[in-house]
Amino acid sequence: MRRIVAFLLLSVTWAAAASAQTPFYQGKTITIIVSTKAGDVYDLYPRLVAEFMPKHIPGSPNIIIQNVPGAAGLIGTNQIYNVAKPDGLTFGATYPALYFEQLVKRPEVKFDWTKFIWIGSTINSNSLMYMRADTPYKTIEDVRTAPTPPKCGATGVTSSAYYMPKLLEEAFGTKFDVVSGYVAGQDIDLAVERGEVQCRAFTINAFFAREPFITWRKKNFVNVLYQTGSKQDERLKNVPLFNDLMDKYKTSQETRQLAKVVLASDEFGRPLVFPPGVPADRVKIIRDAFNKTINDPALLAEAKRRQLDIDPATGEQLDALAKEVMTATPEIIEKVKKLIGK
Repeated sequence: MRRIVAFLLLSVTWAAAASAQTPFYQGKTITIIVSTKAGDVYDLYPRLVAEFMPKHIPGSPNIIIQNVPGAAGLIGTNQIYNVAKPDGLTFGATYPALYFEQLVKRPEVKFDWTKFIWIGSTINSNSLMYMRADTPYKTIEDVRTAPTPPKCGATGVTSSAYYMPKLLEEAFGTKFDVVSGYVAGQDIDLAVERGEVQCRAFTINAFFAREPFITWRKKNFVNVLYQTGSKQDERLKNVPLFNDLMDKYKTSQETRQLAKVVLASDEFGRPLVFPPGVPADRVKIIRDAFNKTINDPALLAEAKRRQLDIDPATGEQLDALAKEVMTATPEIIEKVKKLIGK
């Protein structure tokens, strides 16, 4: 009897030791919920990460992509926050400006921006606005003085395609007719080619990452009216900075504060997030793996080949930024409401 008990105890000890030595992610599959459709630049970045991240996670799990498009990322982001199990096997690629929706208390928002667990971001996403070259709108001044406002396409109110034309109106006195409701950026670009709309505001890295923009630039199909960021992008040398335009048009201090809150979305970039409640040890594993992945020479070489810029931020940096933007003053929140049509 004693031998049997001893054997059982030894078996339990061996099993526990074996379990402790087996990485949690070994033999498992991680799902990345991407809040746009396949082929959009917001989709290209998590797919790149998914290719190189498994080797940096102990246990080398499989990683798959699940696209959940709609409402400028709101549908997929709600799913990440409320439906995904907090077991470390599902994280999401969300839109960087969805905190606007929470600031203005839209009922469709089913998440708390400050309670996401931030994994990291692949790129700081400064933005620009392109305009069809065959229109009379060559500069911001042309838009300010035009008798008919140009039509810009947008997905939803928290896409830069929507809020940047509205911010330009607030800061420079321009007028735009924003046509929203497109499913993804690719649909807006097709609408521009068909002549339904003439302009779109979106990220600089997307403009240099894929078609149709590569061909458009060769054919001089579009002009660029401005760029955000603190310094000139070397690929846009003759394009004015948003900050310089604020100086030129003597933008008020209150509107400059609004711009600071709005343009924080550039810093969120292409964020990857866990839902709340994921165990701390698994968060550390994935954050560490992301940091190694985004600095992996093989990934950087592939990103360069695909013309995808890399300018990463850590999960800790994004967590601090999330807390900062959600402390906007009531006066600025009222301006955000006006900006996105609340």
